[in-house]
Amino acid sequence: MARRILIVEDDQMNVKFMSFVLARKGGFEVLVSEDVDEILKMAREADLSAVIMDISLSNSKHNGQNVDGLYITKLLKTDPETAAIPVIIATAHAMIGDREQFLEETKAEHYISKPFHDPNLFLNEITSVIK
Repeated sequence: MARRILIVEDDQMNVKFMSFVLARKGGFEVLVSEDVDEILKMAREADLSAVIMDISLSNSKHNGQNVDGLYITKLLKTDPETAAIPVIIATAHAMIGDREQFLEETKAEHYISKPFHDPNLFLNEITSVIK
């Protein structure tokens, strides 16, 4: 399997941080998209090690409707071609119970809360999910 991670995130500062840490410290190839059709295509064809999925997305649409990361994760997890790709929810929604609710609702493998400050902690969280 390739060491390739797809980041689905609308905040460019977060994209820069995650991309830098994953590429430089983790040796991953990093792909970035908010386009739902492109995300689904990459998930099917790009031999991904994982997807890091933001919950609140400002630019993602599917079938003409605005969608969030929960919706996209459900699409990935219900498609037999993409269901086995680990999805890591990365969000600022960090209220008590959010983690459990999001993981149960989407069937994602992991949840990390933002903001990210420690590159090593971030990388350890991501690599702990990838087999």
